[in-house]
Amino acid sequence: MSIRRLSVLDLIPVRDGQTTGQALAASVALARRAESAGFHRYWVAEHHNMPAVASTNPPVLIAMLAGATEQLRVGSGGMMLPNHAPLVVAEQFALLEAAYPGRIDLGIGRAPGSDPVTSWALRHGGPQTGDADRFGEHVDNLIAMMEPAGVGLSLQGRSYGLRATPQAVGRPTPWLLGSSDYSARLAAEKGLPYVFAHHFSGDSTAEVLDLYRSAFRPSDVSPAPQTFLTVNVVVAPTQEEADRLAKPYVLAMVALRTGGELRPQISVEDAADVRLPESHAALAAQMSERWVVGTPETAARQLEELADHFGVDEVMVHPVAGASNSDPFDRNPAREESLDLLASAVFATA
Repeated sequence: MSIRRLSVLDLIPVRDGQTTGQALAASVALARRAESAGFHRYWVAEHHNMPAVASTNPPVLIAMLAGATEQLRVGSGGMMLPNHAPLVVAEQFALLEAAYPGRIDLGIGRAPGSDPVTSWALRHGGPQTGDADRFGEHVDNLIAMMEPAGVGLSLQGRSYGLRATPQAVGRPTPWLLGSSDYSARLAAEKGLPYVFAHHFSGDSTAEVLDLYRSAFRPSDVSPAPQTFLTVNVVVAPTQEEADRLAKPYVLAMVALRTGGELRPQISVEDAADVRLPESHAALAAQMSERWVVGTPETAARQLEELADHFGVDEVMVHPVAGASNSDPFDRNPAREESLDLLASAVFATA
């Protein structure tokens, strides 16, 4: 199965010495580069209270990125529903769709995307809205609230009209996201597009996607199953350079998995001097074996093989190339080059 579409997932990384504003500027530049290279969509994640990640508020970021581009689809990968009232999310994304019609995706996740204390603070001490027993109900409510006609709400024997925005003419495309089979089953039952988090939880990707496709029920949102693959990617002119650029992110993921401090990302020069203990080196190798790190030709071939294996024609890449000490703080040349080189190689063989 050939790749028809390439897309981007961006966590908006923050590196040593970089301000939040500079990290945002680097992602705006990356989104523009993705659009010019022919990428289809650009999603931003939701993570909180992490020194190395600036993607805390997807609706704000989506407005910023959509305003800086012209045709690129922009969306959340994802909006973590336990942290938000469904009506608030509906209002935010209905407004985004009104401002950028036909360009907005609403990816919805069930995880909090934060530590327990931050999660409590996001809810102001209130209950979660993403528990397994009621998550499907909250998803239904959120999607219904974004309908142009709105919904009717019955309270104390009276009916109230509720619209996310007064005069909507369309709605953003909803997607369910997951790293287990729970969201796959729910997406299939409700006829929604679905994405499995292969880039960090890829042991059961094939089984989960088979479950989603086999159980799918057509709906007004999606008449057939829709999915794509997510992959961590570094592309460089040589394999040696690609490996070098990947190491800062490898070290960050090892720190995350072993209870270490997740600090702003170090440079490729500093990462080159780090020697991991044997146990951590084994973990690094295990985690990165699902990544695509290499030259344009090898990366394109590996992605084509993955797309064929999982039966998808779209791949969303998470560009994880590190930055050098000499790079400007408002750009990440290696991430931009990864997208350029990959698009040239993939689309040349399409």
